[in-house]
Amino acid sequence: MDITVEAVKEVRKRTSAGMLDCKKALEQCGGNITEAIEALRQKGYAEAQKRAERVVSEGIIGAYIHHNSRIAALVELNCETDFVARTDDFRQLANDIAMQIAATGPVCVSEEDMPPDCSLLPDEACLLLQPYVKDPSRSISDIITDAIARTGENIKIGKFSRIEVGG
Repeated sequence: MDITVEAVKEVRKRTSAGMLDCKKALEQCGGNITEAIEALRQKGYAEAQKRAERVVSEGIIGAYIHHNSRIAALVELNCETDFVARTDDFRQLANDIAMQIAATGPVCVSEEDMPPDCSLLPDEACLLLQPYVKDPSRSISDIITDAIARTGENIKIGKFSRIEVGG
């Protein structure tokens, strides 16, 4: 089957994977763009699992202040190198996660951190399990896994804080 340049470009645009990886995924999936994207995401998940134990000693603080200036959030987003921490994509990821925190008010990063007396469901309380506000079909964990696949580095959320006036 001939894979068109347009199909490769579309998969690359939606996944940020390398051109060759996009072409191989399309070939494996018979030219189906949706299946190729899912295959690349699964590959990214497998790569993320391999990197999970790497030390994340660099990073940045992402910030979000709501338009009414009554809600703000800060998040510590860590990675392995300062090179990745300085990229626009990494900064955008940190700010998007801060916006997620401002919008949803999670109480912990992951299910392991969940307080025993928490009355919320895990997907409401845990940041990593929450549906992403910009794309509810994906979780914050999925978004971070995609970033790990793009950067080739382990990425973790450190601490976060949400502040609301009168709250």
